[in-house]
Amino acid sequence: MDTYYNPADLAKFSADGVGAGAPELWDKYMAYYGAVFQDGALTAREKSLIAVAVAAAVQCPYCIDAYTSGLLEKGCDEAEIIEAIHVANAIRGGASLVHGVQAKNIIEDNEL
Repeated sequence: MDTYYNPADLAKFSADGVGAGAPELWDKYMAYYGAVFQDGALTAREKSLIAVAVAAAVQCPYCIDAYTSGLLEKGCDEAEIIEAIHVANAIRGGASLVHGVQAKNIIEDNEL
């Protein structure tokens, strides 16, 4: 299926791809990225569940592909992955709703 996002482009998230124009910045980013996903207070698996949820919230199909595949390799099942995505959806939806308070405030200010 043709889409705007080409799954093959995920491979261009590399030093030879998107990193080629600024290799020193790419190296710094990858060092940081790698450190973030090491086991710490959260396991790498838990961090990957957060990552797939954030990827869904920010609508990055490349991240969704990469983290879903990684989570399956880490032993997560569909229910865990989908539940994490629902958590992100609940927060994103709630954030949209709470920003409606700004609209209500303007309406109320104009009614006085």
